[in-house]
Amino acid sequence: MNHFDTKAFDEFQKLGKDSVETGMTAFSTLSKGMQTIAVESVDYTKKTFEDGTAALEKLLGAKSLEKAFEIQQDYVKGAYEGFVAQATKMGELYVDLAKQAYKPYEGYLAKMTPGK
Repeated sequence: MNHFDTKAFDEFQKLGKDSVETGMTAFSTLSKGMQTIAVESVDYTKKTFEDGTAALEKLLGAKSLEKAFEIQQDYVKGAYEGFVAQATKMGELYVDLAKQAYKPYEGYLAKMTPGK
């Protein structure tokens, strides 16, 4: 091998190493992000169940039909508002996850782009 071949081989080997490191960093970020999303989902499900159970207990203890309707309306309103807030939060988590997972590739792609 002449000097040119060795240099090209070294650059190719470094590129492969950088690629593996970038992939591992992105995988780690994705793993952590998905864990955060899973925990958030479980917490929301648990809260929703607890709120539903509390509303049912109140409903069963209502002394009048009017009070039962009021309890039901409060529960539906709270459940809807909670759902909208949770959907917004989950959307933000997914967007943040996508941004964080892409970050390791920014530097890698910059190295691959000619003229940089």
